[in-house]
Formats: sequence, C-alpha cells, structure tokens
Amino acid sequence: MKYYSMNTFVDCSKVHVKIGKYGYGAYAAVDCKKGEIIETGVMMRLKNVDGNENPHLFTWSDDRTVWAAGSGCLPFYNHSETPNVKKNGDLPNDTMTIVALRDIKAGEELLSAYFSRKWRTCFEDLED
Repeated sequence: MKYYSMNTFVDCSKVHVKIGKYGYGAYAAVDCKKGEIIETGVMMRLKNVDGNENPHLFTWSDDRTVWAAGSGCLPFYNHSETPNVKKNGDLPNDTMTIVALRDIKAGEELLSAYFSRKWRTCFEDLED
C-alpha cells in the first residue's frame, strides 16, 4: 500500500524541527488526526557506512546490511516506548511515510519507536 502521491515524494509541510529534550526533534506544525500521513520522504541508500555508529541513518534491509539517509525531517524523529507516530518504510521503492498513531496537537513532539534500538550500538545510551 503506497501512502505517497506520484507527484510529491517529499512532503514535510506538517513538521518542523527544533531543539527539545533530546536535541533536535520533529514537532507537529499543525494538528494531526489519528491515521493521517504527517510526512512522506525519500530514502537514499548509502555505501561504505556503518549505521551502528551513526544514529541518523536508517536500517534499510531485513538482514541489517543496508543503510539509508532520509530526506526532509525523517532523521529528527526521536525514540519513545510510547510513540505517537509510526514510520512505514517501503524498502523496494525507497520511500517512507510517517503516520499519526493518535490525534496530535500542533507543537507536540513527534516520537516513534526505533525498530533497531535493541541491537544498534549507537542507541546503547538512549533514554526512554
């Protein structure tokens, strides 16, 4: 199921980045409803990098061998064990959408659960 328009691959108009509790973070620029797409982005596959050392890269394969950088505000969603957004990665098409898990008010930090938190060394000291 594709969540993005074929005309727009990057749309982060509902998000802005500012300094918060964990450094840079993604924040809702507008009120968002549960199930609403908050951001769409493009993923750029990278070679010769180690995502275990760089927390701003994404695990971009099921076997943990491919890393990607995200466009727009994608790198700035901080981790939470009680997220208010979900990242939906489309590996074959190198795209990602961010969807609201509940109603979100403008100004609220947008938090996701990091899929790779348990095994990536760059997240060892991550606080919930």
